Amino acid sequence: MIEARHLRVLRAVAATGSFSAAARRLGCTQPAVSQQMRALEASAGTPLLVRTGRETRLTQAGEVLVRHASGILAGLTAAEEEIAAIAGLRAGRVRLVSFPSGSSTLVPTALAALRAAHPGTRVSLVEAEPPRSVEMLREGDCDVALAFRYGSAAAEWDDLVVRPLLVDRLVGLVPEGHRLAGADAVAIADLADESWIAGCPRCRRQLVEVCEQAGFMPRIDFATDDHPAVIGLVAAGLGVAVLPGLAMESVRLKGARTVTVEPSVQREIVALTLPDLAQVPAVAATLDQLALAALR
Repeated sequence: MIEARHLRVLRAVAATGSFSAAARRLGCTQPAVSQQMRALEASAGTPLLVRTGRETRLTQAGEVLVRHASGILAGLTAAEEEIAAIAGLRAGRVRLVSFPSGSSTLVPTALAALRAAHPGTRVSLVEAEPPRSVEMLREGDCDVALAFRYGSAAAEWDDLVVRPLLVDRLVGLVPEGHRLAGADAVAIADLADESWIAGCPRCRRQLVEVCEQAGFMPRIDFATDDHPAVIGLVAAGLGVAVLPGLAMESVRLKGARTVTVEPSVQREIVALTLPDLAQVPAVAATLDQLALAALR
């Protein structure tokens, strides 16, 4: 294998015309230059230099190698500088995928702080709900996935780096004039006869399980993943709903009231990445800023 350090020595010998002059240029000894040239010729499998008295000239193979050496070393230098920029967070790219309520709350704060601290780091964002977002991470389509889970199904992410961010409690949503609108807390069973507005399939599954445990099956008349639409339907008196507390931070409640639902239903909000990606400075910085955003 031809090594870059040997190419640098060969180029110095070609430019100066002797081992001793090349040694002075490189700041090393003449025997060191001679040793590296022997190693390079062994790697190439053919003589590269011919020494006649005090003069050292290139063979045809040596001329070919010197001609390519400049481009190789220039490309290597450029690569080293680019890698150093990424490692120093002067450059870099992070592909982030998030669920909608995370995109409207945690993500803006985190990315604004990241840009302020490391303006050379670029972040792209697409939206997807888990488990699709987690699949995108495993398939290499993103670097960080903002996701959530209910319960303690930790094994589903045991191959990933999991950065816990916060615990998000689901809140009930009823029309402003509803009989339970002023209650401090509402048992889920008290809503058994209501028409329901359900969210994403993952959230709906959790809702159905909680209702079944309370002894009833919710009658879901409307289904939408759009949180403002859920609030609009509730405000119009068309049903009741439960939404994540995080989702309520970025929507305007008009004609609807939130109520505390018992038993408490919580989801864990996390940032996920692959073990190797966790070592990339830009990815690590993104995880840190998401964690800080969750504290605010």
